[in-house]
Formats: sequence, C-alpha cells, structure tokens
Amino acid sequence: MSSQVTLPRLGQGMETGTIVRWLKSEGDAVEKGEPLYELDTEKVTQEVEAEASGVLLKILASEGEEIEVGKAIAVIGEAGEAVPEGEAEEPTEVAEDEPQEEGEPSPAREDERERGREAGPEEPAEPEQRVESANGGRVKASPLARRIARERGVELSRLRGTGPEGRIVAEDVERAAASGAVSAGPGTPERVSGRESDEVEVVKLNQMRKTIARRMTEAWQAPAFQIAMSADMSASIHLREALLARVEEGGVRPTYSDILTKVVALALMRHRDVNAHFGGDSVTLFPTANIGIAVAVPHGLVVPVIRSSESLSIPEIAAARADLVARTRGGKLRSEDLEGGTFTISNLGMYGVERFTAVLNPPQAGILAVGAIEERAVVLDGDLEIQPRMDMTLTVDHRSVDGATASEFLATVKAFLEEPGLAL
Repeated sequence: MSSQVTLPRLGQGMETGTIVRWLKSEGDAVEKGEPLYELDTEKVTQEVEAEASGVLLKILASEGEEIEVGKAIAVIGEAGEAVPEGEAEEPTEVAEDEPQEEGEPSPAREDERERGREAGPEEPAEPEQRVESANGGRVKASPLARRIARERGVELSRLRGTGPEGRIVAEDVERAAASGAVSAGPGTPERVSGRESDEVEVVKLNQMRKTIARRMTEAWQAPAFQIAMSADMSASIHLREALLARVEEGGVRPTYSDILTKVVALALMRHRDVNAHFGGDSVTLFPTANIGIAVAVPHGLVVPVIRSSESLSIPEIAAARADLVARTRGGKLRSEDLEGGTFTISNLGMYGVERFTAVLNPPQAGILAVGAIEERAVVLDGDLEIQPRMDMTLTVDHRSVDGATASEFLATVKAFLEEPGLAL
C-alpha cells in the first residue's frame, strides 16, 4: 500500500522548507533510511532520508518550491501500484519532462530552441510575453536554470524559454548571462558602464533572513538590559601563544574565541541562572554549557553549537569550532548542530569592532558581544600602563536574570581571562 512522504519538522520553530534537489526520480527504488531529497530549512540545507521502502511513485513538490511542514511532497509504494487520485492532484509545478531539461537538449525540441535563440536575450520579452505558469504567475524554469540564475544574477522573468511549453532551461540562462543583456530585472539594480543607475533595488528575503527577521523581532520584545566590562588580555595572549607552540603540523590553531568559549562555559557552571532558557512561566537551568558561536554566512547568520564546552579542552573546542565553521560555510550543517544552545557568543573583533551590543537569541537568557583586543593606556596605582584590553557587553533577559547575577557572571568571565589559572 502506498504512503505519503510529508515535509518533516526538522527543528524547533520550523514552519516551511524548500526542496533543493530530489535525489531520486519517479520510478526509482527507495530503501528506508536512504537519502531521498535535499531540504533547505530556515537554518540549514540537509539531506532527508526516506521513512519507507518501495518505489517512488510520484513527486508532488517541485525543486525550488517552498512547502509547509506536514504537506505531502511524494508518494512511495509498490512497483506498478496506482497512485490514489487524491494524492496525484497535489503536485504544484512538476513537469513530466523535467529530467530532460537537466541533461542534453532534446532533438525533438531543437527547432523550438533555435527560434528562441534567434529571438535571444538581445530582444527582452515584453511583460505580456514573459513565460508564466498558471499557478499565480510564477516563471516556469527548471531547477538547474533557477540555480544558475541565482548564481549569475539573471532575472528569469525577462527570459524567453526555449524548453517544453516555453519553460526556461539552463541553456537559456547561460546564454543570457554571457550576453549580460538581461542581468537587470525586478530586484536587481541595472548597471550602466559598470556603475549602478538610480533604479531602486528591491531584494526579497531568503528563508534565512526571514527567520532572522522573525527571531530578532521576538528578541526585541524581551525586556533586556546590557552591562559592559573590559578585560586585560595579557594572560590570555600568553596562554594562546603557549597553545600555538603545541599545535602539531596540520592541527587547528586555537583562537581567542576558543579561549573565550572555554572561559564562558566555566563561568556559566558557576552562575547557572545565566545558563538558562526563559519559558514564559518558568526558567530552565541547564547542567552543561552548550555555547552557540555566531558565524556570518552570505546573506545571513547562523549559530552552530559546541556542546558541553565546560568539559572540553581549548584544543578540543578549537577543533569543534573549526569543523562547525567549515560545515557552516560549506552548507553541510545538520539541524542538530544548531539546536540545544544555552548561551551565545558573538565576536566581531576580527572586523576591528571595538564594542557593540548583541541582540538576544531567544529563548536563551544571555548573549555576550566581544570586541577587538586593543592596546590602551590604563592608570594603575597612579602610574600609566599600556595594556591589551578587550571590551565585553553582556545582554540578558531581565525576566530570568537580574542585574547582580549578570554582573557577577561577567566579572567571573573577566577574572578568568585575566588569570586563566583561576578557572582550574
């Protein structure tokens, strides 16, 4: 008996996802636990495994389409089994000849393609000539064509498709990108002689920016407050130099962020009220410090988590951080890499930022913003001394953490940085 494949909820707060690529085609055999498709969620892109064995009878959701959690996206059953009529009506924009467009051009369509080439991007189609689908005016294009268009900055609505039923295929986009004649469209600024014109640019939010916007709006509603301290980083600098001297060839070089992660984790174990989630009518205190590290990616920000950081050595934290950052920027993060964080560190020191205030990462009770290490003149016992100092600004949710608790936690972080031996 056939069964529907529905879009799973892969993380807390996930409402929709986008099918990036189907790893199986209709008619292919599927084994339970075998990767079936790639899904782009609000946080990561990851492979999703099949929950049943059989044959992929029908694909109900096209690549590049945003789907609500719980909606049917495919049907798996036995070979030759008929797809129930109610399930077959759900496909949204899947063309029967879609696989052909990802490969070589069909000889049967070559005449039609040639006519499209003659029209070419040099004569952009008028609005009424733009190829649109029947379901809300969306441009018909193959998944590969959409991917190339995003990478090359080509506006699909200005192209004339040469594929089946006027569908835009990869060849159309490549030709347009090479000519440069249709790279400007709605949401893309026109460029004249290498300079932007006065045309207003409108950029639609991607899934990640939508999530960031929603979560930052939620965070702004929390009654938060900030406190700041600066730390003498002389001892931490010597500690890092000693750690670097012990790094073997090919090993990961510890950073100040790694030292800070360890120090913050140990401080959280001494001030558990900060290592918490606010839950409306309750506060959850955690026994381990799962530190989220804010990592910038194109058009967004993700916060992968280093779990049980208090029990890891600084070299172990460095290795975990390097792995997470590499997989973040390579689009290989898993949903579990982003879940379970109890506290977040945001470090902009590498950009030369001296100090800043970070926005809470709900439901976490706190986030620490860290600036660059700078040499400053400090008065000690009446004498002027030059010290390498680093500013830290702690933002906390006042519903779960009070000023005295926050101050004690930040003072502990400062003390551990200035004298790492105190953390032992």
